[in-house]
Formats: sequence, C-alpha cells, structure tokens
Amino acid sequence: MKKGTFLFVALFIGLGLMAQTQYKIDPAHSSVNFKVKHMGITFVNGKFEKFDGGIIGNINKMEDARVFFNVEVGSVNTSVPMRDDHLRSTDFFEVEKYPSMTFESTRIEKVNDQKYKLHGKMQIKDVTKDVTFDVMHGGVVKAEDGTETVGFIAKNKINRIDYHVAYDPDGLGIGKEVAIILYLEFKSAGGM
Repeated sequence: MKKGTFLFVALFIGLGLMAQTQYKIDPAHSSVNFKVKHMGITFVNGKFEKFDGGIIGNINKMEDARVFFNVEVGSVNTSVPMRDDHLRSTDFFEVEKYPSMTFESTRIEKVNDQKYKLHGKMQIKDVTKDVTFDVMHGGVVKAEDGTETVGFIAKNKINRIDYHVAYDPDGLGIGKEVAIILYLEFKSAGGM
C-alpha cells in the first residue's frame, strides 16, 4: 500500500510540474556581468560566457514561479587573459575545485507590474548565502507558434569576501563589493 501511495504522489507531483510553463535561458540574448572597484579609483568590468537557467511557472504571476541559474566560473572574461587566469586560480574562484556558482529562488516579491524582489540562495565556492536581486520585468513577446520570450534585468551587490573570494582581503587594490547585473531573455519550452 505504501509503495502504491508513493508512486501516486510522485506521479501527481511530476504531472503538476509538467503542467506548469517552463522557460529556458536564451544565452544568445543574455549576459551575466559584474564590476568591481580597482585601486579605489575606477572599475574593472567582466562577464561569464557560459551559463544556463530557467523559470518554472506562470510569467503573469511571477510570485508563484521558481527561478534556477547556473554559471560556469571558468568562463570568466575580463578581456585580459592573464587576469582571467588569475581569477580562475586558488586566489579567487578555484575553478578546478568549484567549477560553478548557482542560484535558486526561495521567494519572489512583487513590487509593482514591472519590479520584483527575487530572493534566493546563491552559492559561490563552498559558501551559500541568502541574496535578493532587484528585478525589472522588460515584457513578453509572443511568436506566431505560441512560444513566448520574456525579458528581465536583475541587479545585486555582494561582498566577495563573504564567499571566500578573499585575495586582497583589505580591498585596497580590488574592491570587496562586486556589482552584478544580468540581462536575461527566457523562451518558453519549444521556443529554442
């Protein structure tokens, strides 16, 4: 009896997830960017070239949706190969040991029709912390075949030291605060 009940519950949950709309990141029209202060006088910009992610739920009721994101840390690109190699090393991201950083939403708070607070857990290296992104909803475009493309801009600032990215711990040469900005397009299932 227990086995039958377990199978029924698993089937019910599986069908429930399948009934929800799924959106997958469109990497050709998205970017994962960051900037950090250098020497206290200017900023260095960078991005990550490889990432994926998705949304499960109703785009018109984002408060009930779930968001997942994964970034390949080794794909860091600041346009200076020597600096990028240093960022991949044990001084910074330790990409051999920690190849990816992840985000999973825990709650989405609607501020108004275009603005949201995206709460979730972000993992960098061996640290997982609660974070909140300010999100601007850019709109939805529907194709003739019924697939949807939805756009967002998400911003946040983190302290890299909190995530054991601790080279120059005093932040004299490389700032402790890292600004993150994501330009994201998601396509509904079947639209890729």
